[in-house]
Amino acid sequence: MSKESRLAPDETELIRKARQGDNEAFGILVERYQRRVIGVALAVVHNPDDALELAQETFVRAYENLGSFESRSSFSTWLYRIAANLAIDFRRREARHSFVRGEEAESEIDRMPSSIGDSFAEFSRAELNRRLRAALDELTPEHRAVILLREVEGLGYDEISDILQCPRGTVMSRLHYARNRLRAILKTYEQN
Repeated sequence: MSKESRLAPDETELIRKARQGDNEAFGILVERYQRRVIGVALAVVHNPDDALELAQETFVRAYENLGSFESRSSFSTWLYRIAANLAIDFRRREARHSFVRGEEAESEIDRMPSSIGDSFAEFSRAELNRRLRAALDELTPEHRAVILLREVEGLGYDEISDILQCPRGTVMSRLHYARNRLRAILKTYEQN
C-alpha cells in the first residue's frame, strides 16, 4: 500500500492545494474533521468552550505544519493526534493551576437538576454521568485519552497508537488498566 493510498483521492488534492496556500481547500478539510476534532478534545477536557479553543488551536497547528504531514497515517489520525496532545497538555496545565489556586470541583448543588419537576430517570442519568465523569477525572490524562478514544470515539488500537504516538501494546495495556481502574472507582461510588 503506497503512502498516498491511505488518503481519499479528494483529500490528497485538498492537502496538496492547502500546502500551496489555498485557504479554501484547508477550509474544506476543517469542515470535514471539525466535529471529530472537537469530540477528541472534549473527551479529554470535559468543557465545550475549552474543546472549541483546542480544536481551533489544532487546526492552526495543522495548517502551520502541513508540510510535515507525510501520509504515513491518515490525515484524520494526524489531526486527532494533534488534538489529543493539545488536550492532554491543557489538562495537565489546568490541574497544576487549579491545585495552586486551591480551586474546588463544582458543588453538589450546581450539579443538581434545575427544576423540582425533573423526573427520577433524568436525575439518575445525571447522577450516573456525574459519577462517570468524576471517575474519568481520577484517571491520568493518558489513561483517560485512551479509554475515550476507544469507547467514545470508537477508534481501533492502531489508530489510537498513531494518535498517542505509543506502541499498540501500550494502548492495550493502558486501556486494560483504565477499564479496571474505572470499574474499581465506580464500585466505591456504588458502595457509598
